[in-house]
Amino acid sequence: MGEVRAKVKLTNAVDESLVRRGQLTEDQVRVYEADALVDTGAVRSVIPIHVVERLGLTIRGQRVAEYADVRQDTVGVTEGVLIEWDGRDTLEEALVLGDEVLIGQTVLEKLDVLVDSVNQRLITNPAHPDQPVSKIK
Repeated sequence: MGEVRAKVKLTNAVDESLVRRGQLTEDQVRVYEADALVDTGAVRSVIPIHVVERLGLTIRGQRVAEYADVRQDTVGVTEGVLIEWDGRDTLEEALVLGDEVLIGQTVLEKLDVLVDSVNQRLITNPAHPDQPVSKIK
């Protein structure tokens, strides 16, 4: 299986909320578009520090991250970031590390998208083509 990448839009969720409250204009919302690596082996999503800074996100705490080689490291975790793919969006906290945006399982589940490994792309869940459906059981 090859690498799966997806074009995603990241938005500072605080900025987006302030627009809804009339305290910011839409052109003041900080956004970042990325060609993100989709990693079904990662539970959480990852944003590098340069993207955190560009979005003006606050690092609200620390979390322990475990890598595939079982090493562990304490890394920052952001306040809310809105992650959008193909018209679907979800609010997420992201781990701060690395040098590229990585989309993990929690975002895939909340967006209700699947990885088409044969064609190396994301697809909407065929059972829910019009909107994401969240499993609660």
